[in-house]
Order: sequence, then structure tokens, then C-alpha cells
Amino acid sequence: MGPRDDSGLYEIRIHGHLQHDWSAWFDGFEVTNLPDGDALLRGWVIDQAALHGLLEKIHSLGLSLVSLNPTLTPLS
Repeated sequence: MGPRDDSGLYEIRIHGHLQHDWSAWFDGFEVTNLPDGDALLRGWVIDQAALHGLLEKIHSLGLSLVSLNPTLTPLS
């Protein structure tokens, strides 16, 4: 079994809106507030440890994770 490349773009959907200046706290992820009341975080993750760190931040803030998906759509 060869090495895995776990880096890539991810979309993390959170219940509730976030201020855009939270982007720096979430490792530079774009923050977009959606009309349905959720927030979408989009950005580059270098490996599984970095992804786990982002999820830990979400948990420690008491935010509700709606979904987590890898994406091929480039950042704007």
C-alpha cells in the first residue's frame, strides 16, 4: 500500500452564520453565510491532521457541523 495524499479542498458546512473575520481563525478558509442560515467554510487542507484540527476548533466553539465534503471546485 502506497502513501496517501490527504490534501485537498474541503467544504465544511456549519449551522448558523459566522462573521467573515473568522476566516483567519479557521486557517484562512473562506467564510460564506448562506441564505438558509448556515455558514460554508471552504479552503485547502494539507493533511488529515490539519482537517482534524479544524474539526476540533468547530467542536470547541460549540458549533454544529452539518456536513464535510471534499470538493474539486476552485476557490473564488
